[in-house]
Amino acid sequence: MIKRFSVLYVGQIDFEDVGADATPANDRCYPNETLIEPYYHAEELAKHMDDLGFYCLWAAEHHFQREGYEVFPNLTLLGVHLAGITKNLKFGAGFNIVPMWHPIRLAEDFAMADVMTRGRLIFGIGRGYQSREVETLGAPLIDQDANRAVFEENMEIIFKAFNEDSFSHKGPKHTIPAEVPYRGYEMTDVTLVPRPVNLPVEIWQPITSGRSIEFMAQHGIKGMVALTGEVMADEMISNYQMANKKVGKDLALGENIAFGVGFYIANSKSEAMEKVRPYHDERYKWFAPFGYVRYTDEEGRPWGTPGAPARTPHVEDGVEQKAWFCGSSEEFVSYLKDIEEKYPGLEDVVFQWPEGMPWAEFKEQLSLFAKDVMPCFVNADIGTATVPADD
Repeated sequence: MIKRFSVLYVGQIDFEDVGADATPANDRCYPNETLIEPYYHAEELAKHMDDLGFYCLWAAEHHFQREGYEVFPNLTLLGVHLAGITKNLKFGAGFNIVPMWHPIRLAEDFAMADVMTRGRLIFGIGRGYQSREVETLGAPLIDQDANRAVFEENMEIIFKAFNEDSFSHKGPKHTIPAEVPYRGYEMTDVTLVPRPVNLPVEIWQPITSGRSIEFMAQHGIKGMVALTGEVMADEMISNYQMANKKVGKDLALGENIAFGVGFYIANSKSEAMEKVRPYHDERYKWFAPFGYVRYTDEEGRPWGTPGAPARTPHVEDGVEQKAWFCGSSEEFVSYLKDIEEKYPGLEDVVFQWPEGMPWAEFKEQLSLFAKDVMPCFVNADIGTATVPADD
């Protein structure tokens, strides 16, 4: 049963032109005064979501984004700041790109944030997909096997750091502690200081390959399925449930899943589609070249594979694939009720702020949703701090 509604904001600027025929993504290049605008939008968005009763604001880690699509390089720092200007809203990392980080620094940052915000940050992890940032920051990406190896070793260290009073590690990339003398003795272990207060740490990861799903099930990691066509989403969610069953966890279909969807509310489906079209198209101008079109054709083949479409999708495709909703508030309720019925264990829905949509327009869309749709889900709740504040 759906209980919580959240938003994913990847950190785009307000572009001067948007849509399929607007400025090509690779030609966009903005000065710093423009690239910092999303930080102020994030403040306004967080306050608005907090007032409306949303659960979590998710953001994405990316680097070097002079094109203006995704400009947040440090999600923990962003979350701590936003928690300080809101009351209940949680802040999710969607996602920390683990191979680019030293695992101890990432674990320390999150642990500090967990303490200081009284448990209002959610830890998210990913392997990365943009070569410019991953390779430039010293991690492999083109070599996917090497990328996975670094990711899994770093996560092994993070798990130890979060959950053990003291720990050590010796692997292909890291030796912890360093094999050097310290104050007259030889070190055998170290302690993460501070450690998170809220244990076990809630961890989320995007669902991609079968191997990723196996890793997630083994380690109790929750999964996000974002802007994914119906056939592919069904497969991912079913595979996640089955992978958990293999390791002794009996989950309802959709349990521990966050279902991500794009939306636009208007008087009719056609009006909503025309309103959101330029923003939808702007999104896929940026994301399609990375392989982020998670749709299937009539035979169930993923887009971009032999025989399946390889073009940039249109909003009609997204609506047909049920990755995007366009229509009235009443129709949106029905759409979400259908998802709720299909995935009885599903509790979390995450809405995408479409790239290119101005803040004022998205703010209005959230207000419409909170007024006309959210009350129909009587169990919808908002985040609360899990560590008591000091007296």
